[in-house]
Formats: sequence, C-alpha cells, structure tokens
Amino acid sequence: MTAAQLLARLQKGAKPAALLLIGPEAYERRRIKDALAVAFPPGALAQHDLAEVSLAEVLDDARALSLFASERLIWVLNAENALPRGEDPGDSAPLEAYVKDPTPGVSLVFEASRFDFEGDDKRRQERVRKFYAAIPDAIELRRFPTHEARAEAESLVRKAGFRMEPSALDALVEALGADMARIAVEIEKLALYASGREIGAEEIAALVPDARASNIFALVNAIGRRDRGRALEILDTLTREGEYLPLALAFLATQFRMALVAREAGLKSSSQIQSHFSRMGVPMWGSRAEQIYQTVVKFSGPQLERALALIFRADRGLRDARPDDRIVMEQFILQLVG
Repeated sequence: MTAAQLLARLQKGAKPAALLLIGPEAYERRRIKDALAVAFPPGALAQHDLAEVSLAEVLDDARALSLFASERLIWVLNAENALPRGEDPGDSAPLEAYVKDPTPGVSLVFEASRFDFEGDDKRRQERVRKFYAAIPDAIELRRFPTHEARAEAESLVRKAGFRMEPSALDALVEALGADMARIAVEIEKLALYASGREIGAEEIAALVPDARASNIFALVNAIGRRDRGRALEILDTLTREGEYLPLALAFLATQFRMALVAREAGLKSSSQIQSHFSRMGVPMWGSRAEQIYQTVVKFSGPQLERALALIFRADRGLRDARPDDRIVMEQFILQLVG
C-alpha cells in the first residue's frame, strides 16, 4: 500500500488496525500522522518509544480498554528496537497474535524510520520487515527523487496560494537536497512573505539564508547514513557552488566525535542522545540528535574511530600547499563508505 492509498482510505473512514511505516522519509510520515490524528477524536493519540518500553507493554496498552475513549491511535517510535541484536530474528508471535485479533477501535502504528532502502541498510531493513510481516498494511517511505520533490513542491506552492519562478523553485529544491520535509517548511514561510508577489531566485537566497549551508548538512547526513552515491552527488554540488570544504569536514568531525561518545555511553535513541548532551551542557536540537543517532546505528565503535582518523588525514590533506580540495574529499568519502 502506498501513502496516497492510505490517505484515500482514511478519507472514506477506513482506519487500519495495525500499520507499519518503514523508511526515512519524514514528509510523508508527517502527512500520514496528521491524517490519522484527524480521523480520531481529540485526545485519542498515545505515543510509545520502543527505546524506552517493550513491545509487550505496547501490546498490553493496545489491549487495555479505555474508560474515556472508544477509539485510540497508538503511535510507536523506534520500531526497530523490538528486534534483538545480531542475526536473531526475534519473537514476533505476540504481535502476530494481536494482529489476528486486534482491539476494536484501536489503530496501532509502528514507525521504523532508521534504515534506508539501499546499501548496508537494506539487509537490516529486511530483518525489520520479517519481524513485522504479520502486519498486512506496510507503507514504504522512500526519499523523494529530485524530480518528484520538485513536482510536490510545485503542488505545495499552488495550495499555499502564491507564485514562484521555475528557476526559484529549482533553486529551493536543490539547495535543500530534495528534502521534502524541509522544503514544505520553507514554502510555508515563503507563503507568509509573498503577499501576492512572485518569488524569484534572488529571494530564495535571501529568505533561505542557510540554503547553501544545508548542503553541508546533507553531506554530513549522507556520510552518516553510509550513502556513498548521495555523498558524492552533494560534494559535486558543493564544489560547483564554491563552498568551503574544510567547513564540511569540521561538521563531520563533530558528528563522528559525538557519535562515538553516544556509542560508548550506550545511548539507544535520539531522545537519549539529546538528554545526555544537554546534561553535559551541550544544547542540541532533536533533529541534530537524530543525525548523531543515525551515525551511531550505521558505524560500529572501531569504524567511528577509523572515521576520525580518516578525517584527521583529510584535514591534513586540505592544509597541504595548493591542494585539490575536491580530490581530497572524494578520497575521504571513498575510504570511509567505499
């Protein structure tokens, strides 16, 4: 089932007893959550995090009858945490039993956003799929290809009731790395500014001041996900824009150092990472904590240590007399995620 099919079903009043959302795309996940929230009475939403509670506790809650609501929406974060470490497939029998006889009026939604559909993540994601195979309704949340992100962004602009030059729309999509969640937020801001004006490319540069810097964060995220192809694409964009590549390397050094600290501290979710660093006096947004958590998941302790050694070597290469920054960074990416 696709996200569009689910949204159509919800409009007809058909609510899933159990649903698996698998994949990293945040924009579609947000749309689904908003649509489900509208389909249920106010106060019906409950949220659990499998980094903090067990699957058995979640199923017990789903079985419990509420004195205050005949319908309930139970949203479960970090669904991957129900699986044991290693190759053990885990015991999914309690979930299978629940799906065969679900509680009337309850929709149980499992969010598995940690793994992508390519590279090393593919095998991990297959384990998640097998564990949750009893759930008949599963939706793949894949990242938007650039052309689909542009089409969706164009649709959002029309719905927001303002006009944007095609070149400006292209610039917005490219600057934000086709990240639909961020594009949607920026379009909301631009709608408030437009007031009947047509938005041009120059205004994108002025109104989205972190647009170029966002490509650096996109590079950091791609490397953190071990997505070599995407990392090289973003590096090409940064090079063409004349971006200062040592700045990207500095962000990477910070990301991998924090990921190593989080791994050594045994932190098991982005919320734990955010709390841990906040207690240490290092303020951190939730999105930043999620980036670090993704890196912790993708890299083992020795791999994180090797990454820091490679960053040191690349930094030394960028400081050499008359270096070719692009070649230095390409070699770094290939060695790290090759």
